[in-house]
Formats: sequence, C-alpha cells, structure tokens
Amino acid sequence: MSRGKRAVPATIADPAAAANKRVEEAVAEKRKRSQRPFPAAPFEETLEFARAIYTFGSGQPVRRLSIFDHLQKSPESGPSRQLIVNANKYGLIEGSYAAEHLKVTADGLKAIDADIQPREQTKARAKLAIDSIPPFAALYGRFVSNKLPARAALIDAAKEVGVPDGMHEECVDTFIVNLRFIGLLQTLSGAERIVTVDHLLDSLPSTQGTARKSVNETGRGIQTEREISRSEGRSHAVITTEHAHFDTTCFYVTPIGEDGSEQRQHADLFLGSLVEPALEQFSLTVVRADMIDKPGTITRQIIEYLLRSRLVIADLSFHNPNVFYELALRHAIRLPVVQLVRASDRIPFDLNQIRTVRIDTSGIHAFVPKIDTYRSEIASQVRRALEDPDAVDNPITTYYPGMRVHIDGAPPHG
Repeated sequence: MSRGKRAVPATIADPAAAANKRVEEAVAEKRKRSQRPFPAAPFEETLEFARAIYTFGSGQPVRRLSIFDHLQKSPESGPSRQLIVNANKYGLIEGSYAAEHLKVTADGLKAIDADIQPREQTKARAKLAIDSIPPFAALYGRFVSNKLPARAALIDAAKEVGVPDGMHEECVDTFIVNLRFIGLLQTLSGAERIVTVDHLLDSLPSTQGTARKSVNETGRGIQTEREISRSEGRSHAVITTEHAHFDTTCFYVTPIGEDGSEQRQHADLFLGSLVEPALEQFSLTVVRADMIDKPGTITRQIIEYLLRSRLVIADLSFHNPNVFYELALRHAIRLPVVQLVRASDRIPFDLNQIRTVRIDTSGIHAFVPKIDTYRSEIASQVRRALEDPDAVDNPITTYYPGMRVHIDGAPPHG
C-alpha cells in the first residue's frame, strides 16, 4: 500500500501566512472593540481638554502640536488621540487627531465659558453630554422623572438600545457619571432621581452674578461618617503573597485604624459598599493591608502589593501619612492608581490636579442614596486606568516623563 503525504496544516506549512492572518484578526478585533457608540471618557474630563484649548488659544483655533506640548503630552500617543476623539464625539471641538488645528465649537464654548449664564451653560452641557450621544439620550428618555433604576435594569436597557456586547457596563457607568456632573441626577425624597432639564434649570439662577455651587458640590458637610450606619460582621479572606495573583489584584490603600475606630468603620464601609462592588465587573480581587497574612514582614508584603498589583485604589481621607507614602511609591513606578476621598477632606495641592472621586459622608441620608452613583464613578476611573496603564498621570510623570524605575525580580507589567 502506497504511503501518501500527510496534509500539513497551513499554520505549519506557511508560518508567514499564519502570522499575517493573526495580525489581520487582531486588527479586525481592535476595530470592532473601538467602535463605541459613545465617548470613551466622562464628559467632565473631556470638558477640561476643551477648556485647555480655549484658554491656550484665547478662544482662537490652536495648533494640535502646540496644545499637547503645553499639556506636556505626546500628540501622537494613544491617550492624546483618544482625547481628541472623545471631544469630537461630545461635539466640544472641531478637528481630528490628524488635523493641524483644533477649535472649540459654539456649543463647546457655551459649556466652558465662565461668563455664560448658568442656565445657558447647563443647557449646552446637557445637550452635549446626553442628548448628542444616542445611547445616553435613549437611556435618559426612558428613565427621566424616575428613581435611578437598579444597575441590572440599566444594563438591560443599554442592550435594548443597541450598545454592543462587552460595552454595556462602560456605557452605564459613563451615563451615570455624566448625569451627575450635569446635575440631572439629584437626591430627592431620599433617593437619587433622574430629573428633567427644565427641573434642573428652574433651580439655577438666571444670571451669572448670583452665587451658586455646582450640583455635585452641594451638600458637602463637615461631619464624619460616625453618623453613617456601621458595616458589621464583615469577614475577609486572609491573602498571602504566595497565593496572590497580582495581575488580578487591586490593592486598596486606606487608613485602617484599630477595631471600632472611626477610621476602621470608614475603611470597612468604603470597601464593602463602594470599592468591591465597583470592581466586580473587572474580575479584580480587592486586598487591604489587614487582609494580608501575618507571617513575614508586613511592610515588605505591602510594598510588594504596591509594586506588583495591577491596580491600586488610594483613599486620601483623614490625610493619613502612610497612605501618602504608599501612594508615592506607586507613583514612582508609573502604574495605575485611582484616588478616593471624603468630600469634607481637602486634597493636598500636589494631588488635587489628579482626578479624584469625592464621596459625601456627611450623613447617612447624604451617602446612601448616592451609593450606585459613587460605584459608577469609581468603575469609570478604574476602566480608564486599566485600558491604558501606560497613560499614568501623576506629578512624577508630569515633571519627569523619562523617569523609569526597574524592580529586580518583579515580572514586567502588561
């Protein structure tokens, strides 16, 4: 019986063709993922970019290269291009990431100009942040004048309005963050409610001369979370560095304090009510210093988590010196960080330029109705940090962009 040649798989017979096919599939998948029907950042963050363009150019078009040089960012980097894409999607600017000049639109000018009457500015922001984005407009139209629905209901609604698979969580988070920034999400009758634009406008002065605070600054008290119901009965699994998988770990840096102390109540409340629920969608395990196994040098283990965890969330409440020390270590190695703070705490100058989720703990009635909103704000910041871990923004990366720290024995991050 003659022996015929066995068919050789294409991946073995032609490695170059197989490699090209993998590249094509990767490009196709990347294009598929990048086609969001909504901007890839909250409106407030994108608004700051439009304001920078307006201020830098005194209202005139600016050269794209010049504005990014002014912002100390590379004009060709992925985050810089995404800034321009987001600003275009929101209708804040004209000019693509390949354009020579960028210009703030007429509506964008209304949204950022400090001399615009409050009602006109709010109408412009609502138009750009909600009405001009089809999925957000659809969700708003469905739930306006009602309590903020459960997260699962919002996700189901996002599916029904055509948001692609894999983007529902992000869509809901960005939608909620935008509502809150504009003022369309308000605490009424003990619950967060999505209000009409007319209702919001009626609460604003008609002229610029009337003193006011933005909606998301109101209600910030100076009381502590002693007034908040204590989270009792929490039990955490003990984590050892031998069992830790750092690529799926979020290290939560927070003041802890002794059992029963105000700081411990605060740390437990934020961990159980905000941080852990916000990170569920990212499949990250949250580890806090007191959850680390006791054998060994605890300080060494903390440093290892700071240097190797995929994400760090730092709670700046109480101005705890250990938190700032640990945050500085994380900044030095240029890895992703998300900052939280009580609304009653002042953020030190060096850190107040970094986006921070401010949480009102002035009382149970201020905190509880906004829990879902705070979770979405945290999730939104986490998503941005994880999607582009190289785009870390902190004082070290700003003033020493070429600085790199090499850690012997630590695996590369990526």
